[in-house]
Amino acid sequence: MNHPTQAYRAAILHSLDDPNVVGVEQSYEYFADGVLLVEAGRVVKVGAAAELLPSLGDVPLVEFPNALITPGFIDTHIHYPQTGMIASYGEQLLDWLNTYTFPTERQFADPQHAQAVAEFFIKELLRNGTTTALVFASVHKQSVDAFFAEAAKWDLRMIAGKVLMDRNAPDYLTDTPESGYTQSKELIERWHGKGRLHYAVTPRFAPTSSPEQLRLAGQLFNEYNDLYMHTHLSENRDEIAWVKSLFPERKGYLDVYDHYQLIGQRAVFAHAVHLSDEECQRLAETGSAVAFCPTSNLFLGSGLFDLHKMEQQGVRVGLGTDVGAGTSFNQLQSLNEAYKVMQLQGQKLDPFKSLYLATLGGAKALYLDDKIGNFTRGKEADFVVLDYHATPLLKYRLQQASSLAEKLFALIMLGDDRVIQQTFAAGRLVHQRD
Repeated sequence: MNHPTQAYRAAILHSLDDPNVVGVEQSYEYFADGVLLVEAGRVVKVGAAAELLPSLGDVPLVEFPNALITPGFIDTHIHYPQTGMIASYGEQLLDWLNTYTFPTERQFADPQHAQAVAEFFIKELLRNGTTTALVFASVHKQSVDAFFAEAAKWDLRMIAGKVLMDRNAPDYLTDTPESGYTQSKELIERWHGKGRLHYAVTPRFAPTSSPEQLRLAGQLFNEYNDLYMHTHLSENRDEIAWVKSLFPERKGYLDVYDHYQLIGQRAVFAHAVHLSDEECQRLAETGSAVAFCPTSNLFLGSGLFDLHKMEQQGVRVGLGTDVGAGTSFNQLQSLNEAYKVMQLQGQKLDPFKSLYLATLGGAKALYLDDKIGNFTRGKEADFVVLDYHATPLLKYRLQQASSLAEKLFALIMLGDDRVIQQTFAAGRLVHQRD
């Protein structure tokens, strides 16, 4: 796509590195009055308005008063077929799957239904400022086609895959080891690397795949150099016990995936709430990542994710909404709940660490930080405009803020979809509020 040169003026904030590694003050760059220059869908320059404005010449300038520009949010775990069952009452993980998830996903055998939900889902992501997501489809090949076709229309950097599930699920939702492998390979050939799209080998979780299906999934994951692997890990204690009963020969839950070569760079494990030190070490040494899904973990009563432990072990961590167990598409809401999860463990979540998790940290978890996650020169221009005056309470609270950290923290605690004024993907406007 051809994108004209364009400049955007507002307060601008982006992460440069992990605050826990380099220190808070070195972890970000902020311009109270800044300009972001974009050309052909990529960042050319970011800096103070006083320095950049005189050099713009006839480049069109869009100004956003009372607003903050940040990189687009990155969601490292979400289920698009579960959009219609978000906020379903009363169950923990395994009963929730049987009561709500499986009947809802059955509908995705219908290509028209899949297309309609994919369209709504992607618009909802963009409406909430999310420009990249790692996405579960359903077991149906047509669900993946529908998602990628819709993402391609918007020129989005998205990752998705067909669910692999050949046991311990309703007959109407199961494939076979051979059909799962063959259909996944067809989808890889059709979509992987097309535009800004990537494919993820996607076993739902160990209990719903036979050893043979996991073996073929691992084979497929290693047939291509840059595929993703996306699954669930240690979300719920009953789930962990179930895995142990199904795979008694393995040391633990992670070792099941490790045994079948479903681990390594671009392997992303959702939840990881109940991990041993040994499992954390194995994730770190293989370059695997985990997705922290606070709204989902609280909603299903799964437990409290130990971010501090993951950081100590050197595990890559991204932020996930996990819709439909998660209760919001909005990553500000995810960070709101993440702060509370940390508080319940006697830990703090610095607002600049929050920004990092939702942007550059997610990009690093997905091995996409050479393309997205901040505003360094040459990065793809995925960004969001956050409205400081989105609600009367937010406007009033920010007037009391005496520092950038206080302002950012209040924005995270009080922000939701109403804050997202505009969303841009590859330099193109893809959502405008109202």
